[in-house]
This record gives sequence, C-alpha cells and structure tokens, in this order.
Amino acid sequence: MNKSKLTLPIIVISQFFCTSLWFAGNGVMSNLVTSFNLNDNALGLLTSSVQFGFIFGTLLFALFTIVDRFSPSKVFFLSAVLGALFNIGFIFENQTLYSLISLRFLTGFFLAGVYPVGMKIATDYFKKGLGKSLGYLVGALVLGTSLPHLLKDILINFSWKSVLITTSSLAFTGGLLMLVFVKNGSYRKKSTALDLSICFKVFKNVDFRKAAFGYFGHMWELYAFWTFVPILFMKFQKLNTTVEYNISILSFFVIAIGGISCVFGGYISEKLGVKKTATSFLFLSFVCCIISPLIFQQNNEYIFMCFMLFWGMVIIADSPLFSTLVAKNAPLKDKGTALTIVNCIGFSITIVSIQILSNLIDLTNSNSVFLLLGIGPLFGLISLRKKSN
Repeated sequence: MNKSKLTLPIIVISQFFCTSLWFAGNGVMSNLVTSFNLNDNALGLLTSSVQFGFIFGTLLFALFTIVDRFSPSKVFFLSAVLGALFNIGFIFENQTLYSLISLRFLTGFFLAGVYPVGMKIATDYFKKGLGKSLGYLVGALVLGTSLPHLLKDILINFSWKSVLITTSSLAFTGGLLMLVFVKNGSYRKKSTALDLSICFKVFKNVDFRKAAFGYFGHMWELYAFWTFVPILFMKFQKLNTTVEYNISILSFFVIAIGGISCVFGGYISEKLGVKKTATSFLFLSFVCCIISPLIFQQNNEYIFMCFMLFWGMVIIADSPLFSTLVAKNAPLKDKGTALTIVNCIGFSITIVSIQILSNLIDLTNSNSVFLLLGIGPLFGLISLRKKSN
C-alpha cells in the first residue's frame, strides 16, 4: 500500500485516539465526585467546562487563523500533547473543584486544535470524495467520545486513574502519528498574513452561509439528544415498569452507532450528492423529534429501543456532510478558519439547547418537551431549501 492510501487511515486513527480526551472525565465522573468530595452540581460544571474550553479555543484559533497560517499537522500534534497533559492532570491528589474545572476547560481548549484541524487536514488531501473522507473522521470522533465509557468497563479491576492514563497515552500517540506520517496536503493553500476579519467575511458567501446554518440547526439537536439519551430510556422505563434496560450500555450503542452512519452517509453522498444527502438525514432526525412523544406511548420495549438506535444514526450522519459543504464553499486559504469558526458557533448553540431542555425537564414530566429538539433541524431545512448558485 502506498503512502497516499495510508493517509486517510492515519488521520482517522489519530482523530479517534485524540478525541477520546473529550469525555474522559465523564467516564470517571462518579469516581471524581467520591475521590475529591465534590457536590452533585460538580457533574454539570465539569461537563460544561470542556464545551466552554472548546468554544473558547475554536474562537481564538479562528480569529488568529492559526490553522491556515501554520502547518496543520504540527498544530494537531501540539494540541494533542497539551490536551493529553491537562487530561492526565486529574490523577494527582488534593484537587479542588476549581482545579478540576480548569483542567477540563484546558483539555477542551486544546481539542479545538484536534477536531476541526483534523477536518482541515483531510480537506488539504482530498478534493474528490471529501464527504466520504470526513464521514470517516466524524465517525472517529463519535467512537472516540464513546471510548472512555468502554475503557471504564474494561479496566474495572484497575484504578479509575487508568482510564485517564490510557486516553492521554492514546492522544499522545495520535498526535505523534499525525506529525510523523501526515505532511501538508497538496490542496493546502497557506495564508501568509493575520486577518481577524476572515471569520466574518466567509459568511458573505451565500452557499457557505446556508451550509453553516444547516450545521447550526443540526448542532441544536445533536448534543442535547446525546446528553439526554439516558433520560429518554429512564422515562420510558417509568412509563413501563416491567421494562428493565441496561441504560449505560444502550446509551453507548445509541451514540456509537452514529459512527457507522457517518461513514455510510459519506458513501451515499457520492451517489446522491452531498447537499441532498445531508438534507435527507436532517429531515429524518426532524421526523424523529416530532414523533418522539408518540413512541413513548408504545408499550413495546423493542420498538422504543430500535427507534432510539435509528435516531442515533440519523442525527449525526449529516454532520460530516455539512462540514464538507462548509469546506467546499470557503476560500482555499481560509478553509481551516472557516471550519473552526463554524464549529465554535455550533458548539455554542449546543449549550443553549441543553440548558433549555434541562430546565423544561425539571419543570414538567411531559415527554412532549423533546419536540423542542425539532426547532434546530427545521431551521436547518429552511436554510437549505433554496438551490445553491
């Protein structure tokens, strides 16, 4: 196998290894609470701190056009190493809530140099079949974020610290693989000057703006759904007292199956077109939002389980396709910045939808609250409705 054929697998493996940092803290969250005598509200604070770190990181990376001015592989490596160091910082004794929040924030900050940068590297190598390539990358992200939960089960006979040591070791390895084996791609066009206005200029392109808005609508639904997957299963169990789900395992599969659908969606896009495929998946996830209250009324545990697995597939399959549309409609020298600022805004939206849905769940027992998730896909579908120029 020649070097060019190895490039995509190396990028995917590196992305998979490095994004395991994302939910490494969540995988051992109960252990952290016990070991450091934290309050229950620490769970939400530690989870949100990673998201805020990623948002802040992507904003700075985008404003200073880091990925377009410097070698993406070197940026990826440095970010992976620093993210790994802050992740492994959890194993040290005498931590406080503030030190733990700081470590998770900084881990999220440097993930901004991993996830969008990995996509930028792929766009530098692949012009034809970019949707398929990014499908593999986002699939790697999905599996990487799920990995800590599996590691906790695999390493159950060892200290919880072994999960953090393992994920940090994987991240370092992933960064090193990218640095050693993946050089600057043939489609890369270096930006030579600092231009803080690029983050705003890219949105003047109508096709770029429609792709970005479609992605924003998708993000409104995605992370809120992932966050509340266990709650959805718990609610169904309360309505059907004879049902006993293994909620943690099912939640893992509902999220992880999205990795397969990302790859599957990439192949479909080569036949149907990227925009049409992305729109189709966004529509299917919108339908899932709308019919979710009706599914709760079914007393068949297998129907509900299959519905959740289907929703888990369609809700993420459009993500790499929107990134493909964003990359294709951005200037060559600004692709990295365009992908990064769109990620920044998209992840900011996730915090809003999660908080609103969380408050509604606290206020009411109605299962109709999950209709709220449909607002995002509907907005995205409206944005994509007009034909591109």
